[in-house]
Amino acid sequence: MQEIILISFLGPDQPNQFTRLMQVLSSHSLQILDVGQAVIHNQLTLGIVVASEDQTATALAMKEILILAHDIGLTVRFKPISNAEYNQWVSEGGATRYIVTAFAPELKAADLQAVTQIVSGQGFNIETVTRLSERLVLDTPNTEHRRACVEFGLKGKMFDAQGMRAACLHLSTELNIDIAVQEDNVYRRNRRLVCFDMDSTLIEQEVIDELAREAGIGAQVAEITERAMQGELDFQQSFRARVALLKGLDASVLPKIAERLTITEGAERLISTLKLLGYRTAILSGGFQYFAEYLQKKLGIDEVHANILDVQDGFVTGEVKGTIVDGARKAELLRRLADEMGISLEQVIAVGDGANDLPMLSIAGLGVAFRAKPLVRQNANHAISSIGLDGVLYLLGVHDKDMHPAH
Repeated sequence: MQEIILISFLGPDQPNQFTRLMQVLSSHSLQILDVGQAVIHNQLTLGIVVASEDQTATALAMKEILILAHDIGLTVRFKPISNAEYNQWVSEGGATRYIVTAFAPELKAADLQAVTQIVSGQGFNIETVTRLSERLVLDTPNTEHRRACVEFGLKGKMFDAQGMRAACLHLSTELNIDIAVQEDNVYRRNRRLVCFDMDSTLIEQEVIDELAREAGIGAQVAEITERAMQGELDFQQSFRARVALLKGLDASVLPKIAERLTITEGAERLISTLKLLGYRTAILSGGFQYFAEYLQKKLGIDEVHANILDVQDGFVTGEVKGTIVDGARKAELLRRLADEMGISLEQVIAVGDGANDLPMLSIAGLGVAFRAKPLVRQNANHAISSIGLDGVLYLLGVHDKDMHPAH
């Protein structure tokens, strides 16, 4: 009769422990069915599930394990597992699993308790807990760019996906932390393309507002923007109306505006890391091509698609050339880029802040509303508001130590 036993170890982590334990199990020909290990602050937690048809071999192995564990300072426990329990565990192997990522400038125990309450309420069991943020230096005087990220690996069946999403969104607003829930499938680990909005996403400004200030019509443009936000004008109407007001603007101000644009916190680190990992990047912007190309060179973006501001004899004509890049056009461009790369939409990430970004956010495998208005946050699958743009990397499971420094 086959015996199945879970062997659990706890104690100080030391070199060659695992090898010595394997030598004992190997010498008695025990079969390894499962193994998992974690080390936190040099304390080891190790579990091994073994099986054998030879009860004598199992008994001798456990005796030797006890002696070895005592020798290397580990506490050891043995737990028999029935065939029914083991078969149940095997049957759960193909079940859908989820990843919950919580991140903020600081994560307190109350924050993690609130997150895990939502998880438990959905019937999930937490299988793994992983810190993705770097180790915190307690005596550092600079707290400006501190951040913390914890990733939970979940096992179980989602009771109510919409309910869980609503609870996470409410908690994010209440505690000022970001919470993302993703299905842990093959696509999550194999994204290939990242498409960014530009204004108020990669840069902090809205370029059309900067142009309007130079033209002395800031108030008029702001009024049209407000009408668009109230739903009185769609994006194309609003955009054409605002561009028309720029007629006669000296085009020599364009490079001056470009030079004073503020790159969003974390953008350079995000782009350089994505490039290091082999991702393709693109700007899909309802702003202007001139400034998108400026950012392309500055950040190393692979491809840009934006609106071409018509300039004749050194002055802005108040018109745009070609097809206007609105929400529908962004989604169309995203699909086209994915097709050209031969990848599925599930392998695409889209990041934006405005209502005209929602079409591309909704079709991308990972759509992220970045520091967005409440309407956009509510309609996007994921949101980042508490830290910089490089928080996107946490959603990919990238640890701080693997992020590329900004150039």
